Amino acid sequence: MKVPRRRRTWIWALIGLAGVLVAATVMLIAAVPLTSDALRHRMIRTLSDRLDADVAIGDLHWRVFPRLHAEGTALTVRKRGVTAYPPLISVRSFSVDGYLLGVWRKHVANVKLEGLDIQVPPDTDENEPPAARASQGSPNSEGRRDAYAYDGVVIDTLDANEAQLVIIPRKASKAPKVWAIHTLRMHNVGMNAAMPFDATLQNAVPPGEIDTTGNFGPWRTDDPGATALQGAFTFGRADLSVFKGIAGILSAHGTFGGVLERVVVDGETKTPDFTISVGGHPFPLDTKYQAIVDGTNGDTYLERIDASFLNSSLVAKGAVAGAPKGVQGRTVSLDIDMQKGRIEDIMRMAVPTPKPPMTGALKVVTKFLLPPGDSDVSQRLQLDGAFSILGAQFTNFDVQGKIASLSHLSRARGPETPKQNVASDFTGRFKLGGGRIELPDLMFGVPGARVELAGNYALKPQTLDFRGHLLMDAKISQTTRGIKSLLLKVVDPLFRRKGGGSSVPIKITGTRDKPEFGLDVGRVFKRGN
Repeated sequence: MKVPRRRRTWIWALIGLAGVLVAATVMLIAAVPLTSDALRHRMIRTLSDRLDADVAIGDLHWRVFPRLHAEGTALTVRKRGVTAYPPLISVRSFSVDGYLLGVWRKHVANVKLEGLDIQVPPDTDENEPPAARASQGSPNSEGRRDAYAYDGVVIDTLDANEAQLVIIPRKASKAPKVWAIHTLRMHNVGMNAAMPFDATLQNAVPPGEIDTTGNFGPWRTDDPGATALQGAFTFGRADLSVFKGIAGILSAHGTFGGVLERVVVDGETKTPDFTISVGGHPFPLDTKYQAIVDGTNGDTYLERIDASFLNSSLVAKGAVAGAPKGVQGRTVSLDIDMQKGRIEDIMRMAVPTPKPPMTGALKVVTKFLLPPGDSDVSQRLQLDGAFSILGAQFTNFDVQGKIASLSHLSRARGPETPKQNVASDFTGRFKLGGGRIELPDLMFGVPGARVELAGNYALKPQTLDFRGHLLMDAKISQTTRGIKSLLLKVVDPLFRRKGGGSSVPIKITGTRDKPEFGLDVGRVFKRGN
């Protein structure tokens, strides 16, 4: 019997389809091991080749139907030949879910990791700067393309909860940087492309959660620190009270990009209730910054900080570097330049009175050093700089009155002349350390007089100890009238200064609330002799 042409066409089509299915089945059987032990060995071999690493897997069990599912334990990935450091990747247990067709196409639907521990060792070449290594080893550089021409398995979604990332520093004296990762989800996880991710990290100090999204990779097996990284972050409700001496709730957001050992970060912070304990007054503090973070040790290099608070602003740059091993925290070192400041804003930080003792325009240039430690910030903070205050006036009526009287008498004005409300100008250098401000050459002037002082002010007890000179345009006898003026003519020679006027040795002691101004009698007689 002759088969019609149309039916023969369908028969050949079905035979062809059957052939394709048979071929696909053969290829699938070849691609998927039929025993757990065979799959375990294949995984070890594949990961070892692709990662150029020593890979180990403990137990592994799997099934094919109704869909592919595998469970394993004790997965470790160690950089080949490196035994001085812990494994680069350790996983307590893992599970893999996929479909046979997907596996044939080298795709796995989902991988879940429990107990993920990533420990990034330092680069072995300490003499070459991170930027140079990053540029030489960039995945986009022409000489590295073949290293990433990888056609291996791609994981569609990877989930890891309660993981941690440990950055081992180059110097053994430094403590490792540890990031607690609450949640991590990565997509299209492979070796030849950037991998999108979403993560929630716990920042240790100050405590708070960081939400971040971005892209990571391709992974640099030869130099993990040169692995590309970019994305955005938010940091909410960070409690600054863990640092003794300050308080406030900080929030931040920004973007980052670069490679793991040189991440450029642009961000902003807001602390609406920033408080320094010694002053006790909350005030808003806002900053914008650009920083470079070395992800291999956690050190941060602050390229520029623009900070504003109340009616003042400043610019700073510096670093937040790791402390010696065994010491918690980091050392903050900054160069600060404040050209648009107000002395009342600074005093609001440091003086616990309802209103600041002084007002005026302030300029400050100083070095700022804050070592780590458990003591109050005011005891650890170190400053070394210079300042000027223009048009200063004291808010205490009695103090401002004494300044006006000083100016009035120094110009030999009599009681018949009305006193003027004068402003003072201050200049000087200062050093702060151990909770004490040293002022080696403080000067302040009013019309007709200038005061030159040297001494210190203790922040906590708020005590004053200054010695110096009151330089007046008038003679001592000209500061009063009548019989007193005649009597004081006798002592005019003791206080005479070159160029005319008087130079009176003075001292300022007592406390900030009750300062004691007086004649330094000992120096008067010493000079007279």
